[in-house]
Amino acid sequence: MKKLHNLIIVDESGSMSSIEKQAVSGMLETLSSIKSSQKRIPDVLQTITLITFNSEHLSTLYNCSLAESVDVDSIRYLPSGCTPLYDAIGTGISRLKEVAQKEDNVIVTIITDGYENSSSRYTLSEIKRMIEQQKELGWTVALIGTSNLDVESMAKSMSINDHLSFSQDAQTTRRMFREMGAAREARVFMAAEDIEAPKGASLFDISEMSSDDVDQSVASVEERVARIRKMNDMLHELPD
Repeated sequence: MKKLHNLIIVDESGSMSSIEKQAVSGMLETLSSIKSSQKRIPDVLQTITLITFNSEHLSTLYNCSLAESVDVDSIRYLPSGCTPLYDAIGTGISRLKEVAQKEDNVIVTIITDGYENSSSRYTLSEIKRMIEQQKELGWTVALIGTSNLDVESMAKSMSINDHLSFSQDAQTTRRMFREMGAAREARVFMAAEDIEAPKGASLFDISEMSSDDVDQSVASVEERVARIRKMNDMLHELPD
């Protein structure tokens, strides 16, 4: 059976307290949407690894757990401390490398509102090299950061292609989690149908979300898959 591993890494540093409720709500919605996706698309077996982190602890709330077995009401999230971003990414990817097979699909999603400031195990160069290696195996790695950050530069420094910026308010945070869920389900459907995303195809439809555009709707799974099909058709029509 085809497999898709969902690795979700969420910043739990003190600055996340301003959107604490939205972060918890978004994580619950993410877990629920993955469970629902598993029921709708049973041909792809999904697992969930959810990590929250700050300078005081790195908590693995789920460790490659089957989506259908996850209890969405068991999340504990108490923002405090600093942001060991590289340690969290390195630990999460290292754990998933131990169980993911070469043919498996993997989506790594990193959500933060701050820059790296307290890692002790991994350096930027090590994280960049690690991500480049996993991308060669077809992993999708996405960085989602608040609008106070230069998310594009952060992503580029770690060799991450997919990135999304969102304003740090309740409405936009909710919309960001909806965007993430729709993008994830589109990839699940593509895995089930053996549709390969062309190189350079973004996981997201947009690169920035602000409080000024919260009324814009999130593209549907069908719209996303149709765009990928169109891109593939265009590529196949190009002369050799």
